[in-house]
Amino acid sequence: MPASGPGTFTVAQAAGDPVGAGGTLRRYRVEVEDGIDVSARGAAAEIQQILAHPQGWAANGRGRFQLVASGADFTVRIATPATADRLCLAQGLDTGGELNCETTDGVVVNLRRWLLGSPTFTGTPAEYRHLIINHEVGHEIGIRQHLGCPGPGSPAPVMMQQIKGLDGCRSNAWPYTANGTYITGPAV
Repeated sequence: MPASGPGTFTVAQAAGDPVGAGGTLRRYRVEVEDGIDVSARGAAAEIQQILAHPQGWAANGRGRFQLVASGADFTVRIATPATADRLCLAQGLDTGGELNCETTDGVVVNLRRWLLGSPTFTGTPAEYRHLIINHEVGHEIGIRQHLGCPGPGSPAPVMMQQIKGLDGCRSNAWPYTANGTYITGPAV
């Protein structure tokens, strides 16, 4: 996995139908940094599935999302750690080569996290990608407050910074339970 890249991006030439039944339609574009051996089209398809999931934001009325190749309201960028740090730092966020962030342009996903997951998350890297997208898109739709663990053994809220530790909670990648209950915790 490269630690740095050229800082240029390939836009996924992909589009999809809107997902979700309530809230504002937000169009998003997916971009992948050049030279990182991640398919822009494949990443876009995976992100589209995450946002359409029954336990996700769209299925529970927190917004509608549509994958587009142009005319986006926000962008999801997958970038090498060095490029992610640069993009996040432009917003005053120190991601230390490890973290993802939400910027005025959209979501920045650190390639290290996309490929390897997190040492604190007890799931596959693919499951951790669900958490990355749900957490950062949560910020994108206006949820600014991070949450803490509601109690030992509880599922961690998606708005908890799970990479920084679980404080007794169980890893969780979804904002809602299977029955549609929002997973929350104390404000941090």
